Amino acid sequence: MTKICITPRVVGTGGMASFRLKFEQGLRSRGIDVTHDLNDKSDAILVVAGTRSLPQLWHARRRGIRIVQRLDGVNWVQRVKWSGVKYTVRAEYGNLMLAFIRNQFTDRVVYQSQFIRKWWEDWYGVAKAPATVIINGVDLQTYTPEGEREQPSDVNRMLLLEGSLARGLNSGLFHAVSVAEKLSAEYPMEVVVAGSVDEATQRKLQSKVSVKFLGTVPRAEIPKLARSSHLMYCAEVNPPCPNSVIEALACGLPVIGFDSGSLKELVTDDAGCVVPYGANPWKLETPDISTLSASAGKILEQQNQFRAAARQRAESEFGLDKMIDSYLKVLLE
Repeated sequence: MTKICITPRVVGTGGMASFRLKFEQGLRSRGIDVTHDLNDKSDAILVVAGTRSLPQLWHARRRGIRIVQRLDGVNWVQRVKWSGVKYTVRAEYGNLMLAFIRNQFTDRVVYQSQFIRKWWEDWYGVAKAPATVIINGVDLQTYTPEGEREQPSDVNRMLLLEGSLARGLNSGLFHAVSVAEKLSAEYPMEVVVAGSVDEATQRKLQSKVSVKFLGTVPRAEIPKLARSSHLMYCAEVNPPCPNSVIEALACGLPVIGFDSGSLKELVTDDAGCVVPYGANPWKLETPDISTLSASAGKILEQQNQFRAAARQRAESEFGLDKMIDSYLKVLLE
């Protein structure tokens, strides 16, 4: 039986953990065994970002096992905005470790978007190993417009769905609330935030519209939450390839945001709106709130049309089977 080692075994609700679970499910459905132990005999190894087990990775390479590294974006916010000593040290150490693995251990590199590929190659040079881009996928049977929902009829709900909007990562939260406030001149609005937000940030947030903080939401609740909203705002600045956006589209939820990172690769004009940032996102400058608010208003007025197009976009480009097949070609062929 074919066996693939996936390392590290990331747990939690973030993007890497979500990818691991989806990928393992897809492999097992194809009769492929999964291990997380680099010492196990396997046909290929997928390193999800990085690992501290460099000696075991080196021994696997010596045994002739193909090593594929899946890369997300580069840690960068700490270079623009003070985020504390612990966050800064971890971020810079993480960049160096990922770059070291990419340059010294990998036989193939998978970038999650064209934006990520260009970013890594601009900052750390072109990888020695052959590289490809594979966009993330989603289970279209779980993330679907059909199912339980509690969508309010008296207010338009803007959803933020992020792993963390705490401390140095909170810029997008303030921008989202500004967009909602601008929209509220014509449309009743509320903002619902699913993801960790530190208390200091919550206290700083003074808003004319209702803002509800749900904290970290169980993965099983995300489809219902998406179906119960009218818009999703992509709050990450320079998003590498956000699973939350793909999951929202699959649930028929239109996505709005600014043209930074990979967002334009994911969201087409009929499935939401992505407008020019209007400033320098790399310096975390304030974006063009007015232009995004005007475009978002059209989505609120044409919900059925945009929701159908959002689902169609997910079905045509972001199916889980398509993603897994692409990874298997890199891992085994």
